[in-house]
Amino acid sequence: MTKKNGLSPRSIAAQAGRRPDEENGAVVPPVHVSATFQRDANYELPAGFLYGRCGNPTVAAAEEAIARLEGAHAARLFGTGMAAIAALFETVPCGGHVVLPQVMYFANHPLIAGLAESRGFEISVIAPADPDAGKASVVPGKTDILWIETPANPTWDIVDIAQAAEIAHSAGAILGVDGTAAPPCTTRALDFGADIVFHSATKYLNGHSDLTGGVLAFREGNDRFEAVETLRTRFGSIMAPFEAWLLMRGMRTLFIRYEKASENALAFAQTFEGHRRVEEVLYPGLPSHKGHQIAVKQMTGGFGGMLSLIVKGSGEEARKVASSVQLMIPATSLGGVESLIEHRKTIEGDDSPIPDNLLRISIGIEHVDDLIADMRGALAQIG
Repeated sequence: MTKKNGLSPRSIAAQAGRRPDEENGAVVPPVHVSATFQRDANYELPAGFLYGRCGNPTVAAAEEAIARLEGAHAARLFGTGMAAIAALFETVPCGGHVVLPQVMYFANHPLIAGLAESRGFEISVIAPADPDAGKASVVPGKTDILWIETPANPTWDIVDIAQAAEIAHSAGAILGVDGTAAPPCTTRALDFGADIVFHSATKYLNGHSDLTGGVLAFREGNDRFEAVETLRTRFGSIMAPFEAWLLMRGMRTLFIRYEKASENALAFAQTFEGHRRVEEVLYPGLPSHKGHQIAVKQMTGGFGGMLSLIVKGSGEEARKVASSVQLMIPATSLGGVESLIEHRKTIEGDDSPIPDNLLRISIGIEHVDDLIADMRGALAQIG
């Protein structure tokens, strides 16, 4: 990762939100919970904060840290990832058009479809890693957002961000990237030409499964940025101060957490590739993964802890594996220090395009030998 303003991103993350208290020298920043802010003798707002729904010093400190990590003009935090997605797609004009990948975080599809219906814009759905489909789907002068997710949840397809940016910009559209599984310690989507990068801050940025949040980081402070910020204020969907403080605490260990999870995941994937009860391991760090070479180019800080196993057997057998683990936790989410596993079809429903025998696994920072032994024992339950 390249240095910005004399500091490496690793150092920026390690001291996220660092503003030693001028009054008492406290190294850890305080949580500012005030809902409102006093005006000075000139009836002006000394630090620009008016009301908690509009902004907050603790939230602003977390946003500044994320913007520096992403190389962004600014970042804006929301109480949930879905709130951030909703605010962005609320800016699509009536009569506009967006392009979405078929494989992406499953809850985004119905959310964006509902917004399309109420706001009057169109949606095209394409294969996630097919540039020809992307080129064929954008409509010059009409497409507003080309949206990609890389790695794509839960198949971990890799999309070439620079290529997608070229496709979007050639049609006069913006490129939005869901980089939840590839945080800025490994991929800075804006450096590859993206206009906006989104993260579910619940996941790797925080890394401790103790808050919900979403963030949008913007390349430019343009009309889109202003519109999203206005919508956040109107909806009151800003992240709460304590969650922002927790997020900063989590970000300070982002690099070491992600590196260890990546190391563990690669060893785990290599172990089960070719296992007699595993049909396929989906992990971009494996040379056998169809997007591996693009991942090598884009994910310079590791391939992350997210992978999926396609169990050789039925959906019921896959569910049995997920319920037979002892160390990994059968739960939804990803990017935490603890390892999680789930039968994804059960979560997404029968309409999901993913295989019924797919297990999504978020590898954490436990000893990898214990994780491998746990999966071996669970697979043994199906013969």
